[in-house]
Amino acid sequence: MEKLRRVLTGQDDDEQGLTAQVLDASTLSFSTRVRWFAICFVAGFICSFLGTALLWLPKGIFAVFYTLGNIAALASTCFLMGPLKQLKAMFEPKRLIATVVMLVNILSLWNKKVLAMLFCVLQFLAMTWYSLSYIPFARDAVIKCFSSCLA
Repeated sequence: MEKLRRVLTGQDDDEQGLTAQVLDASTLSFSTRVRWFAICFVAGFICSFLGTALLWLPKGIFAVFYTLGNIAALASTCFLMGPLKQLKAMFEPKRLIATVVMLVNILSLWNKKVLAMLFCVLQFLAMTWYSLSYIPFARDAVIKCFSSCLA
């Protein structure tokens, strides 16, 4: 935990390059960017969840909520890295699978509602994993948490 705190405050020499890049990306403080990331991500999750819950109503309602949720969730990561750096980083090897799954799900049109529900769940997981890649050591913490819960 102490190592994470040092990295987030910029005191760790090993991760100074990444932290410096993140802090230079915007005039907002790191804590402000993390707060807005959380706000946009939660808002996106809620809109996407509402869209998924409204899947059996007329198609327009599902599409509007689900699209707004995806846009808000993607915008949330812009607060951490900045929009241009995010676009470049989306196709790095560690994010490529999550990016492809997320974009395929956004661009897909589904005829069967069960299949649509499956893709919604996959997209929630992909967006969460993608967003965690922008927070230092977050993916490692999630992996350790799930492995300790399953063991």
